Amino acid sequence: MSGEVFHGPLLNAHPGFTLSTVLQRSSSQAKERYPAVNIVRTLNDVLNDKSIELVVVNTPNDTHEPYATQALEAGKHVIVEKPFTITSAEANRLMALATKTGKTLTVFQSRRWDGDFLTVKQVLENKLVGTPVEFELHYDRFRNYIEANTWKEEPGAGKGILYNLGSHMLDQVLVLFGMPKEVDARVGIQRPGGKVDDYYDIRLHYEGLQAIVKSSYLVREQGPRYSLHGVDGSYIKYGIDPQEQALKEGKSPKSTSWGYEGKEWWGKLNTKVGTLHVEGQVETIAGNYLGFYENVYGAIREGKPLAVKPEESCDVIRLIEACYESSRLRKAVAL
Repeated sequence: MSGEVFHGPLLNAHPGFTLSTVLQRSSSQAKERYPAVNIVRTLNDVLNDKSIELVVVNTPNDTHEPYATQALEAGKHVIVEKPFTITSAEANRLMALATKTGKTLTVFQSRRWDGDFLTVKQVLENKLVGTPVEFELHYDRFRNYIEANTWKEEPGAGKGILYNLGSHMLDQVLVLFGMPKEVDARVGIQRPGGKVDDYYDIRLHYEGLQAIVKSSYLVREQGPRYSLHGVDGSYIKYGIDPQEQALKEGKSPKSTSWGYEGKEWWGKLNTKVGTLHVEGQVETIAGNYLGFYENVYGAIREGKPLAVKPEESCDVIRLIEACYESSRLRKAVAL
């Protein structure tokens, strides 16, 4: 899904990249959409191809570290799907190897380019709610069944909703506020017959601020995606960025209307500006997943700074580790 829905279309849409090779173990499905692509069956076929400069590792979570290691050792730049790795120790080893080889290493934290998140950032940067005191994020779904024949539903290291959806949400909180002082988390299974975690409720404690990060597969009626409260007002946002659905429908990221959402989904601001009470909708900034690859191109070809530094994604894994420790101990843990 990651290659078909995200990386393939985005690479194909950016003029700086050529989608040359896809590793598929048995099928040749990629050729249906990209007839010129080269289908290979083993990782060595990719690593030994001198023409390939950049490798995207979008395999099951427990293979991220060994595959990324092999790619870096083969002299390739590397993009790793989220979650970066299973453990922060693995992340640290990859970062050290990237430094040693002098190659670019980054993580596909695509939801930094969600329009609603970009809008939240601007609300904060423009101090539209005053000093923030509480920020709540939700990434909920309704999936009351256990999907068959997928590694994501099988127990094991790096499995479950916290590594899957949580790695996006925790990254967003870190971008906005940095590392918290404490984390208090509960992670568990809600669906009957479930074998992997499908629910989390995380409280990240900062000085004067609490960030609440929640997700569940048993939410049939969606609440707000973002709730931001400050000393002067509130910003509430429903709905989810439309880019993933548009990619699934085969729409082009180069279209003029890309990333825009309908006015009915714009967030509501209720606040004080100077001596005035202001209440109304805030137009959502257009999302732009292609911005991730534009930044990667600039980093490799022009030496520009990475937007998603591997150290930041390592911090996400550190937070996930702390969440599991907190849930096991049933108490807050310091960072």
